[in-house]
Amino acid sequence: MNKRQLKDLLYEQVARIGKAVASPKRLELIELLAQGEKSVEQLAIELSIDIKLASAHLRALREARLVTSRKEGKFVVYRLTGPDVAGLWVTLREVAEEHLVDLRVALDQMVAEPKKLVSLDRQALMEQAQRGEVVVIDVRPQAEYERSHLPFARSMPVQEIANRLSELPKDKAIVAYCRGPFCLFSEEAYELLSNQGYRVHKLLDGVSEWQAAGMPLNTPKQAKEGLLFNANVRRNFDGLKDSIKSGGK
Repeated sequence: MNKRQLKDLLYEQVARIGKAVASPKRLELIELLAQGEKSVEQLAIELSIDIKLASAHLRALREARLVTSRKEGKFVVYRLTGPDVAGLWVTLREVAEEHLVDLRVALDQMVAEPKKLVSLDRQALMEQAQRGEVVVIDVRPQAEYERSHLPFARSMPVQEIANRLSELPKDKAIVAYCRGPFCLFSEEAYELLSNQGYRVHKLLDGVSEWQAAGMPLNTPKQAKEGLLFNANVRRNFDGLKDSIKSGGK
């Protein structure tokens, strides 16, 4: 192999990653798996596609070594091969936001009212949450919270909020976050809580953005093989389907 052939080979290998992520559904799969491992069935429901198509997308990611899989009974469970894969998703999204006007316009429509967003920087938010001056709620499914969450956040899945309002103080600001800027769970939480008279704000960060910024995460259950695909996931599966049917992602 001469030098030119070697150089071509190097670029070809990097291009494998670019090819693998050159699909909106695969990018969404990476974002979902950044929250914790999930079965093919769960991922298909989240993406509103059939299991066969979800499996094909996952195979493409696996061939590029971005995800790995294992068997759990009759289920096939996928996870990211490392936190750098979640970081790749964050970087791609940030570059797209910086350079693509259409994306910025779409995001502006999602956050039509800037006052919805928390005005504190990450460090200040964490310090205020530690002092109990604000209440940070993680509105993702419980199993995702158990994988990792922002420090001092409490789990309150979006479909449970209406029945758990008594747990939230009216005299403190509430900050809701979910999977990242493209996630709609926090918007649902904002609308519900603001309609009930709470002072509520949205945090666009998810755990991937928080980690990519060098901020600490709480991982009460470290990522051991088989940890997340357990009774918690099965218990939340029906709630997840209901949430997807109602339009939240």
